[in-house]
Amino acid sequence: MDENRRNFLKIAGASAVGAAWGIPVVSAIAKALKTEKLPSARTAERWALVVDTEKCRASEVQRACSQACHMIHNVPTIDNKNHEVKWIWNQKYFEAFPDQTHEHTADQLKNRDVLVLCNHCKNAPCVRVCPTGATFKRSDGVVMMDQHRCIGCRYCMAACPYGARSFNWKDPREHIKSVTENFPTRTKGVVEKCNLCAERLAKGLEPACVEAANRIAGPEAMIFGDLGKPNSAVARALQAKRTIQRKPGLGTSPSVFYVV
Repeated sequence: MDENRRNFLKIAGASAVGAAWGIPVVSAIAKALKTEKLPSARTAERWALVVDTEKCRASEVQRACSQACHMIHNVPTIDNKNHEVKWIWNQKYFEAFPDQTHEHTADQLKNRDVLVLCNHCKNAPCVRVCPTGATFKRSDGVVMMDQHRCIGCRYCMAACPYGARSFNWKDPREHIKSVTENFPTRTKGVVEKCNLCAERLAKGLEPACVEAANRIAGPEAMIFGDLGKPNSAVARALQAKRTIQRKPGLGTSPSVFYVV
C-alpha cells in the first residue's frame, strides 16, 4: 500500500468515527487515553500488582474490587454470560492456575476464588496481533486499548491466554445504571479490558481495586508499585512472599503476581 493511500484511509477512518460518534465523544476518548504526565502523576519503569489470595478471598472484598473498578470505568452489567463485559472478576484457583494444580492440591486452595484481571504482560501477545494498533503498550508496561481504533476483529481476544478481554456484543450504554462522566463509554462492536486505572495513575492515585481491597481486607491485601525499583513495596513483597503467576510457561511475563 503506497503512502498516499495509507494517509487517505487514515483520514477517511477518522472522519467516519467523527460522523458516527460525534466530535465530543472522540475528544473524550482522546483525553482519557492521553499519557501526558501531570505534576502529581505516578510513574514507573514497570507497574506490577501483587494480590494476596488469602486476604482477598472473601466475597465482600472481591465484590468491592469489581464494583469499584466497573463503576468508575462505565463497565456495563449484562446478565447474559455470553455477552458480559468484565475488567476484574473472581475465578476458581484451579481454573486460574491450571498448570499449578494437581490431583493432590488441597481442596481449600484448589476451590479458592481468586481475583483475576488483565496481566499487563511484558510480552503481550494481544499487542502483537492487533492489526490497527488499538491495543498498545505504554513505556511503563500498561497495556492499553484505544477503542476508536478498534475494528472488532477480536484477534486480541484469541491471542490472550487469560480471558481478560471482553467484546461489546450490545450497546454497553444501555446496561449502565449510572454513567461516570469523566470516563468515556464504549460502543457496540469494540473490545475492552482493564487499563490498570491509567487515568488514576495520572492523578497520583492507586488503582481502584487496590484501594478497595486494602480498605476492606487490610494493608497489603493488594500491593501495587514499580517492579523496576528494587526497594519498591511490590519488589520487596516479591522477595519476601511466595508468589506465582498465571501460566508463566507461555512466556508472556505477567505483571500480576499472586501470594498463595
